Amino acid sequence: MLYTIIDVETTGRSNQITEISIFKYDGRQIVDEYTTLVNPQTEIPDYITALTGIDNAMVAHAPTFEEVAQAILDITEDTVFVAHNVNFDYNVIRNEFKAIGIDFRRKKLCTVRLSRKLLPGHKSYSLGKLCKALHITITDRHRAKGDAEATVVLFEILLNQENAETVFNDFLKKSSKEATLPSQLPTAVFNAIPNAAGVYYFKDKKGKIIYIGKAKDLKKRVLSHFYSKTKKSLELCRETKDIDFELSGSELVALLMEDAAIKHHYPKFNQAAKRKTKQYGVFSFEDRNGVLHLAYNTIKTTPNALKIFQSIRECRAYLESICLQYNLCPKYCHLQEGVTQCSHYSIKTCKGICKEEESAAGYNARVTAVIDAINNTTESKVIKEQGRIPSEEAFILIKDGTYLGYGFIDKEEVIQSEEELADFLIQQKDNLDIQKILRPHL
Repeated sequence: MLYTIIDVETTGRSNQITEISIFKYDGRQIVDEYTTLVNPQTEIPDYITALTGIDNAMVAHAPTFEEVAQAILDITEDTVFVAHNVNFDYNVIRNEFKAIGIDFRRKKLCTVRLSRKLLPGHKSYSLGKLCKALHITITDRHRAKGDAEATVVLFEILLNQENAETVFNDFLKKSSKEATLPSQLPTAVFNAIPNAAGVYYFKDKKGKIIYIGKAKDLKKRVLSHFYSKTKKSLELCRETKDIDFELSGSELVALLMEDAAIKHHYPKFNQAAKRKTKQYGVFSFEDRNGVLHLAYNTIKTTPNALKIFQSIRECRAYLESICLQYNLCPKYCHLQEGVTQCSHYSIKTCKGICKEEESAAGYNARVTAVIDAINNTTESKVIKEQGRIPSEEAFILIKDGTYLGYGFIDKEEVIQSEEELADFLIQQKDNLDIQKILRPHL
């Protein structure tokens, strides 16, 4: 069997290749080699130059990836792609090929995962520390050729280990996840994840949670991160050393658990969920003529909001429906600004308060009815969901319009009142994201 042992240097976050080194190895000796600088056609950050020594001047006259692509295809053809943390190097090269319209696919092996299996017991499996422990000399650390040469020596050691043939064959099977899983993640950790609904937690080498997600099928969803070729997924996989999970029984409970966990831990890779959205509130006030208005503004500038929304569009849609239902004036609901009389294209039910054809008292009575209706729409409700095991049920408790949390109850348990649920309730905080999740179920 032929192997190509590969290392790339890149521009960092944008992951354009600045240097690539490939050694073709037949199991006994190196039979071919290809090393070149690559012009990434973008600026190399200073911190990358400090790490690798490769600067913009060095690659200014180097070939572009498109110009070296054929040489890479030729030397790697009919070989197994080998690298230390193979998913990084493989996906960087595959993305470069994709950018020029070529679908690059090779069987692959990871020397990190092979080392964990065949050389257990090391404190660290980074290339530098592993080579130091095994007395492998690295020249030009963090340069493609130096790192690739060291990986060749490491690969040779791995090939000569007891049971190496069996391990290599197992790793190369199509059904094997070894080449897909993050290099630092033990296979046993992934195998322990069930095909069930719940929340999963990606952790780094220090045990810190760096990403939280939810899924109807935990194992399937977690695996999808490892197949993803986005820059965020590649970075996430590189930092993942452990994965924990909690079962939820249903996707709805998983959503609630995920929201609470993200707001508690604020993981670095949950950027979208951490973004604060601008919220808007509907409020009322009385003008100098004694007429009650309904209006909307941002939460920060809204005194005693009657109802809160995620966008101006939602606020306006709600006020339009209120206008129609209660025969209110679009002008006094601030759906029309800068007009003396209302002339809303779709709401023609105003009884004339803006034309002084209706008394303020009569109009205000209907606005007051709206305010009372908003204040009285709060309700108590128990939403039943599937439990984590067949003999269990899950529930979500809303009391007086406020989400209190969720819980799990054995199906044989007899519950006769809302108060009896308290012993099983996992208390949670209500927020606008939770309200958005629960809205379709209420």
